[in-house]
Amino acid sequence: MIKGNVLIGQSGGPTSVINSSLAGVIDAANHFENADAVLGMRWGIEGFMQGNVVNLSAESQSTIDKLRKTPSSILGSSRHKVQDSDFPLILENLKKFNIRVMFMIGGNDTMDTIHRVTEYAAAQGYEMCGVGIPKTVDNDLFGTDHTPGYAGAARFTALSVQQTGRLSRDMQKVDQFVIYQSIGRDAGWLACSAALGKKTEQDPPHLIYTPERDFDKAKFIADVKACYDKLGFVSIVCGEGLKYADGTPVSATETKDKFGNEEFGAMGGSSVAMNLHKIISDEFGWRGEFQITESMPMCAIDRTPQQDLDEAYKAGQTAMELAAEGTSGVMVSLVRESNDPYTCVMGTAPLEDVAVRAKPMPDDFLNEAGNFPSQKFFDYALPLVGDIEAYAELEYYPYEG
Repeated sequence: MIKGNVLIGQSGGPTSVINSSLAGVIDAANHFENADAVLGMRWGIEGFMQGNVVNLSAESQSTIDKLRKTPSSILGSSRHKVQDSDFPLILENLKKFNIRVMFMIGGNDTMDTIHRVTEYAAAQGYEMCGVGIPKTVDNDLFGTDHTPGYAGAARFTALSVQQTGRLSRDMQKVDQFVIYQSIGRDAGWLACSAALGKKTEQDPPHLIYTPERDFDKAKFIADVKACYDKLGFVSIVCGEGLKYADGTPVSATETKDKFGNEEFGAMGGSSVAMNLHKIISDEFGWRGEFQITESMPMCAIDRTPQQDLDEAYKAGQTAMELAAEGTSGVMVSLVRESNDPYTCVMGTAPLEDVAVRAKPMPDDFLNEAGNFPSQKFFDYALPLVGDIEAYAELEYYPYEG
């Protein structure tokens, strides 16, 4: 590791643990004499190109400690897609601030950014290390067992669906169904986490639909009817990226973001939950509710397991340790060694692989009908999320006085 400054940025959507990874980098950098100062990008690579850099080494240790319990992206985030024309300016600022180590915390697009910056710098003869630190609540990042941030968002989802689903159960004489829309453009990791608090057949959710399986309207209607006939109400979870067999989004969105991805939720102008609500109402004439959470699971640090915070911090520390050894072009990965007891160690994955590949849920993580997670998913996710306490259930003894 050449003596110089360390640069770190946050990119993409926030999580409840991304600042814990930031703290891990800063704390670890204090142990390496070649790290002069830790600098932070304000507003990601976009801000860095404008020279918007802050001195994180000047912050008090008490502030750095608090980062481990602070949600969202404290440096400010960006979704800027780096263009080839951006690289000369990026390199100019790398030299200006004497950056010899660069970290970025984020998902696939972020890993693509740091990979391309590192490759460009090397091609120009500028010596530096680039290491990625994983982050995404969607859990669809290639090369890692799971991503820091997923467990907290999964726990938020499980609790939210348990609570709103029970409300629906108790209000079934008024509202016969409830729909919860989960974020997750291409993968159902978060939608399936809704079932992690389920203890009995009646407990919500009853049906879960994810982007890994094509949506079939007729089958959906039949599933809903069968569930209602059996339980008297229906709790449904849907992934925001649900599509019909021909590729048409169930949300009916026609909006694209800067990366060419379909926009869902508010930015897409419609939603899966809204359209599923209409399908049920038109078919059965029932009343019902729907919830669209958008960014709420990303910042719910009050529901985040301590394990998630600790793993995020360790990922930041590991990134600094790798750079100190001269390792570049990799992302820190989490490698699970055991489910029971749960153990996980830090590893690495090549940035060039992570940048261009995603990690959908394995097909056998869903049941044969494609409307609920299988036991394999529960085995995978429960060690991350932790136990979710069961709520009280009355026996409803008849009064015989």
